[in-house]
Amino acid sequence: MEPVKNTFNQVFFEKLTDTISKYDSNFSKELFLSKVLTDDWDGYELKERMHHVTECLYETLPKDYESAIGILMKAASKVTFEFGFAPMIFPNFVELYGLDDWDISVKALEEFTKYSSSEFAVRPFIIKDVNRMMEKMEKWAHHDNLHVRRLASEGCRPRLPWAIALPAFKKDPSMIFPILELLKNDPEEYVRRSVANNLNDISKDHPKLVLQIARKWLGISKETDWLVKHALRTLLKAGNTEALLMFGFSDPIYIDITNFQIHNEKVNIGDTLSFSFQLKKNKDTDEKVRIEYAIYFMKANGELTRKVFKISERVLTNRIEEINRNHSFKLITTRKYYPGQHKVSIIINGVEKVLNEFEIYN
Repeated sequence: MEPVKNTFNQVFFEKLTDTISKYDSNFSKELFLSKVLTDDWDGYELKERMHHVTECLYETLPKDYESAIGILMKAASKVTFEFGFAPMIFPNFVELYGLDDWDISVKALEEFTKYSSSEFAVRPFIIKDVNRMMEKMEKWAHHDNLHVRRLASEGCRPRLPWAIALPAFKKDPSMIFPILELLKNDPEEYVRRSVANNLNDISKDHPKLVLQIARKWLGISKETDWLVKHALRTLLKAGNTEALLMFGFSDPIYIDITNFQIHNEKVNIGDTLSFSFQLKKNKDTDEKVRIEYAIYFMKANGELTRKVFKISERVLTNRIEEINRNHSFKLITTRKYYPGQHKVSIIINGVEKVLNEFEIYN
């Protein structure tokens, strides 16, 4: 799979520079590219590339912020989602250089998010003036553009990945809830998924608050039922009893794991771990189960870190069911594998039932 950082490629730079040149007769494509494509370029990772390109734009556009934003706002609609992550240089320009020009910057973030996403760039504005920014985001929740509505939720996630955290919302998320209420029935799944992700963030610090909202929203529609379940995924994985009961899962004491076998206890990096086990009911009634497994990955420092993977959800009608599973250790860009002792466990309704060891080799 092509690394995401390679969305900053020749095709993107041709489109970007040609488009800016239409709106800024003084813009030098050659100067801009010479500043971007330095000897260090190949070593930059995704966000390093984004910041570097943004800084090069700042050096080659008019020094007056309002003039530069005016050019970028015209260009942004021509350099859109088709270029993946790369168009996020537009809101990044606002994040880096526009914090003291509130009205111009917030208007630009609203426009730029239609063609990329302003979810990262809006966060310094929340930190600087939370009341003013959240008031604006509540208005965005009524916007006719789905990307602007999504920004209202995604931008205020307390723990948005790859972004600066919002410590105030980790401590007290109450200002977020009116926005999520407005968007919970949004016609676009893209927006509802953001609402679920925001609630999932909040559940890591305030599980009782999120469970309270979940109880209120559950049953409104099949769409909100999906949203609630996605919002509670961390609590479900953690075996939170109230979350599990909310979705009809059985008490895990009624399910046993037998005959847990690892079929290849020595696995080369690039190969596949194979294992199997039996689910066994110890009562006669049908039991709803969430079946997961966890891999305890070896880190560079020799410690183990656990990651949970879902197998399925089902209703057990037979007393015994056989489960077979494979886990690939094929090299991927998002995880580095280290040789040594690893572990795999089986989790039923949030409770780790059995655990075994296997070894990874180069």
